[in-house]
Amino acid sequence: MNKHTEKYKQLSFNISYHRKRQGFSQLEFAEKINISRTHYSKIEAPNVVNPFSLNVLFDIADALDIEPAKLFDFSK
Repeated sequence: MNKHTEKYKQLSFNISYHRKRQGFSQLEFAEKINISRTHYSKIEAPNVVNPFSLNVLFDIADALDIEPAKLFDFSK
């Protein structure tokens, strides 16, 4: 188990939450940030630790029109 497993799970939950809140499907959102739906679905997978690049994280935050730090708010 990766020592950051819980952080990745929370990050994926936050990304999923914000995507759904804005009404995007996974396919629509993957296209918006220019990655495959398969790659994107692995990012959101709740029980899979799938590290991804900061470039993708910044693209996700830009597409959601939020600051990247908001995706790291694990206080919920």
